[in-house]
Amino acid sequence: MARIRAYEPADLPAVYEICLRTGDAGQDAAPLLRDHDLMGHVWAGPWCLLEPEHAFVLEDDEGVAGYVLGALDTRRFEALCEERWWPPLRARYAAPSGDPARWSLDEALADRIHHPRLAPEALVALAPSHLHIDLLPRAQGQGYGRALLTTLFDALRAGGSSGLHLGVHPRNTGAIRFYERCGLVRSAFATDGVVMVRSPL
Repeated sequence: MARIRAYEPADLPAVYEICLRTGDAGQDAAPLLRDHDLMGHVWAGPWCLLEPEHAFVLEDDEGVAGYVLGALDTRRFEALCEERWWPPLRARYAAPSGDPARWSLDEALADRIHHPRLAPEALVALAPSHLHIDLLPRAQGQGYGRALLTTLFDALRAGGSSGLHLGVHPRNTGAIRFYERCGLVRSAFATDGVVMVRSPL
């Protein structure tokens, strides 16, 4: 029987692994990357390290099988990343050059390290919090994703959040349907993918 609990620092390798194994629009991104840590550096690590009070994991008999990571105040979180998270990674990974259409996934992720995408002002005004959630296949389709979201929703609401947003790859149609069932709706905000919003929270 799986259980949801607060994130602990010892969970970080498992969170990185799950991020990698679900990083290709919900599928395994490992074959697409030379550096398997890059996916976690961009999409998981900063939430675990900078806002662990809004990080929760799903643990079953085999270990950590999923997570939800949130930020109460997106603008504050972006500033913390710029101050504490991105600088060491920029020293480690060179910014890519040349035609972005020809970049490898490693280069595209390195570009995000050097040029983080900031949430549009109107989106933050409507839904100031945001989240990321991923589950391994063994944990999917059993209600655990909804339970993780509910856990984070409750925590963000207790912190005073008025709404949240998230991004999802357009190819990940199963995730989009899942978010819609959990009360999120597609927004008109233009980003690299589909932006979904729940406001009020």
